[in-house]
Parts: sequence; structure tokens; C-alpha cells
Amino acid sequence: MTVPTYTKSGSKATTAAKLDQTVFGIEPKNHELLKQAYQTYVANGRENHSKTLRRGEVSGGGRKPWKQKGTGRARFGSIRVPIWRGGGITFGPLGIENYSKKLNTASKRTAIRQALTLKANEGKVTVIETFECKNGKTSETVAFLKKIDANRRVLLVVSNKDDLVLRSTNNLQQVKAVQAMYLNVFDIMNADTVVISKKSLDMVHEWLGKNVVAKPAAKTAAKESQ
Repeated sequence: MTVPTYTKSGSKATTAAKLDQTVFGIEPKNHELLKQAYQTYVANGRENHSKTLRRGEVSGGGRKPWKQKGTGRARFGSIRVPIWRGGGITFGPLGIENYSKKLNTASKRTAIRQALTLKANEGKVTVIETFECKNGKTSETVAFLKKIDANRRVLLVVSNKDDLVLRSTNNLQQVKAVQAMYLNVFDIMNADTVVISKKSLDMVHEWLGKNVVAKPAAKTAAKESQ
């Protein structure tokens, strides 16, 4: 499979880049795995700030509201019981919950291959010679992405995410730069265009490729039967 390729100036290159079929051309049969990898990424990035007060943590309620007997009302020992307004919360979050999920390495890589295949089949993968931002200006990045018709949400895959790349993309809400070895299903699926440099493409092929090497033929050392 070949995709459009652009030079570092934004003009169309004469030769198109070739995508490895073991990475960008697999048949995404297991959509449940793709969903699981997406949810795992979201869950692992979740921050736990919710905290409710239990009965013993709510201020007040140290005195018995009324005497035990003789009032005709139900007996209570505190006004901070969970069934009263202003009381403690029985089963609320404590701020120590762990929402992270685990997914083995082989499943993660398979899910990334499926996500890249879906984007390639939709024609949303673009290869560039290299991404240069000598001055680190966002205006130069915007102009470059406009030349290569990368619109809306753009995932920019680079080989090295240095300070200049960060400066030129951090203030662009619709652009996210990611290093090739840190590709994930969440960023790929949320992008309308995946822009990847040639060096990053080689890194992805080496990382996720399944180039099967043919085994050497077995030596026939059997003697002829008498």
C-alpha cells in the first residue's frame, strides 16, 4: 500500500511511501480488542480526586439528638448518620481507588496495528520527509499542515519529540505530537489525519512489523535404502 508523500517544504514528492502490510494492512477482526486498548489508555490516565466524608469524618454530631425513650420518635445517637441530611456518606469514593487496567504487550501492539490499518484504509495516513521547525513557531506548523491538506485533528508522529517540536505544537489545540515509539490506540483513533515522518515510519515498521523469515530447508542426510 502506498500513501501520499510530501517533502519538508510541503510540496508533493515524486515517489510515494510504501506501508508495511504487516502493520498497516492487517484485517481488524477483533474490534473488542481495539475497544479494550482504548479504554485501558483512558483508565490509566484517570486521576482520582473524588473524596467523600464517612460518618466519623463529618464535623458535629457528638451529642445525642434526643433521649433514648419517651419521645415517640426513632432512636438516634448522632445527627451525622448517613440517612440524615448532612450526614456521612456510606459507600462514597475515598480517593484511594485504583482505576487502572492492564493489557499485555502483544495485545497492545495488535490493537495499534488494527488502528493504523483502519486509518490507512480510510486514506487518513500521510507521510512526510521530515518535520522541521527551526524557529519553533506555531505559525510555521500551521502553514505546513495546510500545504499537505492535514485538517482538523492531526496526529503528528515524529522520531524525536524535542523542545522545538513541543513549542511549535503545544499551542495548537487540534494538533498533537507524539514520538513514534509511544503510539497508542487513543491518539490514533481520535485523529482525523495521521502525519508521520519517514524516519518515524521506519521505526514503527521495525517495532510493530511481523516480517516472517523463512526457515532454512532441512538438510537431507538420509542414506538411500539398500
